[in-house]
Amino acid sequence: MPTLETAIAQMNWEGIASALDRHGHAILPGLLPAAHCDTLRKDYLKDDLYRSRVVMARHGFGRGEYKYFAYPLPNTIESLRRAFYPQLVPIANRWHDALRIETRFPDDYDAFLSRCHDAGQSRPTPLILRYGRDDYNCLHRDLYGEHVFPLQVAILLSEPGRDFTGGEFVVTQQSTDGQSAEVVHLRQGDAVLFAVNHRPGPGRRGVRRVAMRHGVSRIRQGHRYTVGVIFHDAT
Repeated sequence: MPTLETAIAQMNWEGIASALDRHGHAILPGLLPAAHCDTLRKDYLKDDLYRSRVVMARHGFGRGEYKYFAYPLPNTIESLRRAFYPQLVPIANRWHDALRIETRFPDDYDAFLSRCHDAGQSRPTPLILRYGRDDYNCLHRDLYGEHVFPLQVAILLSEPGRDFTGGEFVVTQQSTDGQSAEVVHLRQGDAVLFAVNHRPGPGRRGVRRVAMRHGVSRIRQGHRYTVGVIFHDAT
């Protein structure tokens, strides 16, 4: 089997970019093999891998919990960050150009991380989320500081229908033309690549700014695990 880095590099990035431009998200089927997913789920209990644990109800985020990975990141998470970043930089810079945002992102991921860390954003943001019955995640954005990379990845580690029911990934879009919502259907190992905050969209007078949010609907049965790969670090 190809390495994770090779598999990501060989994806149809023209098609992915087109989906992101049109919808604000793109599905990446079968990104992680089931064995990788199962390992990440089991590792949820290894507290030494994480820098903090968040109980969502305490903060009004919904119900469920998640843990932020600590540095050094597990190999799979580190590989995902480094393999995706160079593919996403052209899209991120093109979006900022369309939205007339001055910030541009360097080709080298270490250079971008240095930018974050120099600004006090030094805590890793990749995380793993665990939901049980009646848990859910409110619509939100993962910003964390001044420096925000405009795209992120979520990977479903559990199999719908077998491990849980309910728990659909939901994306909303808000602009001057109104609001829309879409349910993104994933299987175990599938990923969804989506806008963190804003994306450009066609408007009556050129490009308009579309505000994005994402969340997870209520779990009806079982347990749902997800990994989130965010490229900027946190204050």
